[in-house]
Amino acid sequence: MGGESAVDNILNLADRMLKKLRLPYRSGDTEVLTSVSIGASIFPTDTPDSSKLLAHAKAAMRQVKKNGGNGFFFYKPFMNERIAERINLENRIKEALEKDEFVPYFQPVVEINSSRIIGMEALVRWKKSEGSLILPRDFIPLAEETGQIIPLGKNILQNACAITKSWIERGFSDLKISVNVSARQFDQKDFGKMVKQVLRETGLPAESLDLEITESVISRDLERTGIMMFELIDAGVSFSIDDFGTGYSSLLSLKMFPISTLKVDQGFVADMTSNPNSSAIVRTTISMAKGLGLKVIAEGVETNQQLELLRRLKCDSYQGFLFSAARPADEFEQLLIDNRRKAA
Repeated sequence: MGGESAVDNILNLADRMLKKLRLPYRSGDTEVLTSVSIGASIFPTDTPDSSKLLAHAKAAMRQVKKNGGNGFFFYKPFMNERIAERINLENRIKEALEKDEFVPYFQPVVEINSSRIIGMEALVRWKKSEGSLILPRDFIPLAEETGQIIPLGKNILQNACAITKSWIERGFSDLKISVNVSARQFDQKDFGKMVKQVLRETGLPAESLDLEITESVISRDLERTGIMMFELIDAGVSFSIDDFGTGYSSLLSLKMFPISTLKVDQGFVADMTSNPNSSAIVRTTISMAKGLGLKVIAEGVETNQQLELLRRLKCDSYQGFLFSAARPADEFEQLLIDNRRKAA
């Protein structure tokens, strides 16, 4: 019920919950810390409708998460507009999946010493019926939150594998396609089964597929992560750590899990020719990777100076606008043809 007493009761309850849930607990020999985000909506002050009441509470919880999480927030009327926008976009994503409007773009992975394209990263674009493009930052966060990243991720994986298979059949047999995997996707019990099914359906050799995961995905559930990764490694799939240096992994994680490649985050690459700290991080990452027998790909390379420094540091490959932005499949295929002609 509404009123000051209801507000006080909710505040007291939320405070007790936060204090209890923030306490560490032990799982085997490991101490685990948790965080909690709580949103609240008051009946009938905010709305007498039960479904709307729940939606308001969820909106308040999302506000907590937006502010960094681990706290409490009451629903505010200004959130109605955000809820409407969210529902609208959620419905549009569902329709776009049905219409197959999500398409893979491909950014080349280039071997530094030979300037040869050895692979590509699949990046999703939302191509609307009138031809306009919507970039991932405008729909991926919501797709993650609502769970639509599950069918969307499978859609992109399937399309990227099928297109790569067609390029291999045209003679580009050494190409490897990299596809990003979100935490939400990786958490699915049948994720490994789904990947192997896609490989069977498209005919792409497992050795031609690389799955990119972030450091935070690795650290979520070490035991389950290991089981999932080794299942796919046994099938021939490889793994890369994306945006290395920005997450929460440790050297132990690199030792424990079957990672084949580290991708140095573009945030370090961007100013490594002018910032000694960034340069040191890139140098250390490459040296460490080499010591562990891993390949290194630098992301976001935009200048010849950056490329030359990476060459001196013995980085293996790079991505970035210096060579090419992400391109649709037909343009990327022509890029491949031109690149191989130059290398011949």
